[in-house]
Amino acid sequence: MTSLPESTEKKLGLVIDLDICVGCQACATSCKEWNTGGYSAPLSDHDPYGADPFGAWLNRVHSYEVGEGRGSKTVHFPRSCLHCEEPDCVTVCPTGASYKRVEDGIVLVNPDICIGCKLCSWACPYGAREYDVDDGVMKKCTLCVDRIYNETIPEEDRLPACVRACPTGARAFGDLGDPQSAVSKAVADRGGYGLLEEFGYKPVNRYLPPRTANSNTASTSVVAKSAEAIPKPDGSAIERLFAWADQALSR
Repeated sequence: MTSLPESTEKKLGLVIDLDICVGCQACATSCKEWNTGGYSAPLSDHDPYGADPFGAWLNRVHSYEVGEGRGSKTVHFPRSCLHCEEPDCVTVCPTGASYKRVEDGIVLVNPDICIGCKLCSWACPYGAREYDVDDGVMKKCTLCVDRIYNETIPEEDRLPACVRACPTGARAFGDLGDPQSAVSKAVADRGGYGLLEEFGYKPVNRYLPPRTANSNTASTSVVAKSAEAIPKPDGSAIERLFAWADQALSR
């Protein structure tokens, strides 16, 4: 069985803002594209346009309806490896193919010695391991380790592909072991949480919760007060609305 490092110098991971993720799948498709030509490549697809398509995806986005009536909303929930501090997927590996890096805490799979036994996928409570039927090995999110340290590409591109592609800025990458890092401060400010922390695996990735309806109400109240402060001209209600919009858009 594979041993875990006593500690890691860094805790590199992702912070995902569920309040602004729109479920566009850009993270999933950019991950697929990069990892088709990157570390432990390629990611297989079978019958992609048929009745029963399947393949290896290292990042998936699930969508849920939350709440009822006017207070309901759709929450999009991206899911990939959380690079746990104490991952059972590593300790159950019989060949040492699954391992956790000491220098940055990233959990990886060595495809050269993976035998595709799938023990790691059974041990992972997050469903983050993918079996590639073409290669006969397990694959998973690598935080684009072949990209974030690649000095041959522009510095602004040295981010996981999913982070670089996100059009709303819902994904961030950094050292969650450093309380002064931007990602750690975002987690502290918004009450970010780890997924299924009660299991004791200590996932590094964090999710920022959707803002409550009260927050939206507060914002609406500010807009309403601003509208009330604008002098209302004489005329119909529609004329007063256009007058307010004209002033608001002219600021």
